[in-house]
Amino acid sequence: MVDIGGANPTSSLQTLKIIIELDCAVAMDLLTQDNADTGYYETLIQDLVAVVLFFTILKPKNPKVITQAVTLESIRWGIPLQLNVSLGVEVTVDNPNYGSFKYENSTVYISYRGSIVAEAPITEDTIPAHRKHDVGTTVEIMADKLIPDAHFREDFAAGCLNFTSSTTLHGKATVLKLFKIKATTYSICDVSLFLIAQNATSVCRTKIKY
Repeated sequence: MVDIGGANPTSSLQTLKIIIELDCAVAMDLLTQDNADTGYYETLIQDLVAVVLFFTILKPKNPKVITQAVTLESIRWGIPLQLNVSLGVEVTVDNPNYGSFKYENSTVYISYRGSIVAEAPITEDTIPAHRKHDVGTTVEIMADKLIPDAHFREDFAAGCLNFTSSTTLHGKATVLKLFKIKATTYSICDVSLFLIAQNATSVCRTKIKY
C-alpha cells in the first residue's frame, strides 16, 4: 500500500522516478546476461509497467470541491422575537480518479456573531470513480439560541441576521487498493437572512488541504 497523503508531492514524484530508473537499469542488465532468469525478468517488467501506469493514468488526483450557495428552505418569524429558520447547506465533490473517494462523517456548524447556534450531521459516503456527488444537509435555527446574544434584538429589529456556516470533510481517494491520497476540505459561507423579504444570500469559499 502506498499512501501519499500529507507527503511532499515533489518528494513522492522523485522517489517513484528513482524506482523507474532502477527498474530500467536492472532490466537492461538482465538483457545483457545470457542466463537471465525469465520469470524474474517478467516480474520486473510488470512492476515497471505498473509504475508507468501510475504516472500516466492511475495517479491519484486531488478531488474538486465546490461550495454551493446556502439556501433558505423555510422561515417563520413574528413579534416578539419568534424565529424558526431552516437553511440548506450543500457541497459538490467531484472525484476525477480511477478509483473511489470516501469521506468520513462530519458536521455542519452555523454561527451567529462568533457563537455556534445550530449544527447538523453529514453522513459518510463513497463517491465512485469519475463521478460528482452532492453532499448536503438541513440546519434548523431557533430563536432561543440567538436571544442570549446582546446584538440579536437590534439585528432582529433591522430585519437582517448574519450567519456563518462551516463544514469540514475528511476524505481519501484510493486507486487499485494500492495508492491513496488524503484530502481535507474546509467550506465557509457568509449568509445574510432577510426577514421581511424572506430570502437569504450567501458568499462561499472553499480551501483544500492535502
